[in-house]
Amino acid sequence: MSDAFHVYDTTLRDGAQREGISYSVADKLAVARLLDGLGVGFIEGGWPGAMPKDTEFFARAAAGELTLRHARLVAFGATRKAGLTAEQDPQVRALLDAQTPVVTLVAKSDRRHIERALRTDVAENCAMVADTVRFLRGEGRRVFVDAEHFFDGYAFDPDTALRVLDAAVTAGADVAVLCDTNGGMLPLGIAEVVAQVGERTGFRLGIHCQDDTGCAVANSVSAVQAGATHVQCTANGYGERTGNADLFAVVGNLATKLDMPVLPALGDLTRVSHALAEIANLAPDTHQPYVGSSAFAHKAGLHASAIKVDPELYNHMDPEVVGNVQRVLVTEMAGRASVELKGAELGLALGAEAVAQVVGTVKEREAHGWSFEAADASLELLMRGALGEESPVPFALESYRVIIERRGGEEVTAEATVKLQVGDERLIATREGNGPVNALDAALRAALEPGCPWLGGVELSDYKVRILTPGGSAGTHAVTRVLVETSDKLGEWTTVGVHPNVVEASWLAMVDALAYAALHSRG
Repeated sequence: MSDAFHVYDTTLRDGAQREGISYSVADKLAVARLLDGLGVGFIEGGWPGAMPKDTEFFARAAAGELTLRHARLVAFGATRKAGLTAEQDPQVRALLDAQTPVVTLVAKSDRRHIERALRTDVAENCAMVADTVRFLRGEGRRVFVDAEHFFDGYAFDPDTALRVLDAAVTAGADVAVLCDTNGGMLPLGIAEVVAQVGERTGFRLGIHCQDDTGCAVANSVSAVQAGATHVQCTANGYGERTGNADLFAVVGNLATKLDMPVLPALGDLTRVSHALAEIANLAPDTHQPYVGSSAFAHKAGLHASAIKVDPELYNHMDPEVVGNVQRVLVTEMAGRASVELKGAELGLALGAEAVAQVVGTVKEREAHGWSFEAADASLELLMRGALGEESPVPFALESYRVIIERRGGEEVTAEATVKLQVGDERLIATREGNGPVNALDAALRAALEPGCPWLGGVELSDYKVRILTPGGSAGTHAVTRVLVETSDKLGEWTTVGVHPNVVEASWLAMVDALAYAALHSRG
């Protein structure tokens, strides 16, 4: 790993401060492995001594549960307290006990915080910084110093802010990291301060940005352009309040816009981003730059027409560089080019007549509440129908019936009966469920499974309902749109159904789901 530029990840400490995230020690180990595989240079594992889970994480890492190929593990903590030597301070001792090759210290650099929060003076604060850095360096540790509230402190009292940096670097710190702790800076201001500090000190500078103005990524890139050679980020921008600079957006910008080879595994950005979201138990941000599923998705017909000629006309880069893919969405905004491109994406060669039929059907149905951009499986079935293919639905419906029953107390049960024609055979099945859709799904499966062995591996994995009024007219009866996500061992797919009755809308979506499964089980 080159030391010329540092990609420093703090997902396991700063990122874990996001509301709703609570990593277990096993989670932290898994996150570290993914970041290391991506080629991140430094992984901040947490604050040993202050957080029991962090202490355990470092102990397990030191015991051999974490083998890093690219990254160096970093322990984070504070300088010694006033009145103690660094060697006496238990928090500093905990940093040594973490057995990491690198330690990052947080230090106050705003005189207001030094005097009001630490309740000490600037001279003692600088001594605390210098003593702790010198002690850790003497124990063989590489040291970075995070100058907390630096930009606010520099604006209020630049001499104090610079004295803190000087104390750190003179004592042996490798990098002085300028922190926009409150996240209030804008890119031009960041660039101006980083350039000034670099010129006045000659120190190696880093940048740490919070996203309170929505500028953390832009601020980080501006700092790099102004001379910072160490950038601190979190995966997917996780962090306190509105979050931190997003690792994937920062790296994407540095690598593809500034031609900086900052990570060896750029093509894994999308995969790792989504895997880290799963570990955090958060849905991936579909509109996240570079790695979101919508980052290279095109909906407007004008876009699709240009992309058909040359994908670069409406993409700022090749999505495959970061492991993502271009997608074309077919909606009421779609024209012929959108449908042709989507058909090609699905492996279907649509002629002019089929394209015209699909465009007309999509526009007509979406005017009545259907939505195909999130239901590729239903769209594929529609396209295959336009090509004249026989419906893959493995049955003909005679009727279904659903009964809701409250059985004393608060227990509510649904019972569904389906009557189907499969070939020359008439099938009837009745099943109970915890709701009408669950009961209907169970009855349908009970009738079909004996003759459809592939159905056993097909599961309804998610179900979404939205009540809407087509065309936005309050005078029109509301209808229900249902999206059903179905999966098997090979993947998952989404289908849509729309009807004034929620059960019928659900039925339409479920039938499409089974039709798609039947189609691809034969393939």
